[in-house]
Amino acid sequence: MNEQEEKKYTLKELKEKLTEKERLFCHQYIINWNGARSAREAGYSEDSAKEIAHATLTKVHIQQYIDFIKNDFEKEAGITKLSQLNELKKIAYSSIAHIHNTWIELNEFEALTDEQKECIESIDTKIEIIHKYDQDSDSKKPVEIKYIKIKLYSKIQAIDQINKMMGYNAPYKLDHSSSDGTMSPPLTPESAKAIDDKIKDSI
Repeated sequence: MNEQEEKKYTLKELKEKLTEKERLFCHQYIINWNGARSAREAGYSEDSAKEIAHATLTKVHIQQYIDFIKNDFEKEAGITKLSQLNELKKIAYSSIAHIHNTWIELNEFEALTDEQKECIESIDTKIEIIHKYDQDSDSKKPVEIKYIKIKLYSKIQAIDQINKMMGYNAPYKLDHSSSDGTMSPPLTPESAKAIDDKIKDSI
């Protein structure tokens, strides 16, 4: 084994050593594990993709870079805690709750922003024919109106998910000794022992 094969590169060294096509090849390869397809996706020649893939995968720095990135799925997908919170925030604080499960005209729907549309879980459509007065013909003419009804993702569930991610939900337990079934914080070991002693004294 020669010195080149024995060398262990740092991630920084690997990034500096990789060509742009090699980098693209590696990131494609951990998605589909198909060398020839990854080579084509990286921009290598269609005719020689298989041979290039084989040669690329034998390179030590390529193998090491693949080992570095193959388990970092969150980074590869661009998923972070912040990105997840931002998606939930769109739903939790949506400004279009007033049109939830309400029929609106198509032009109103098209006026929604992309961010608002991302809060929509499902869509129903319908077409109605109404008769409108036409000044040119001095008569009423049938006009086709397209309507949209949207169902939004649950704001309550989105807020609950945010609370869980941020640790806002303190642990509570149901206090069965209370006549109104109110919620109380969990008992500490000291307070639990005190209650237990009190019960024993009353027997």
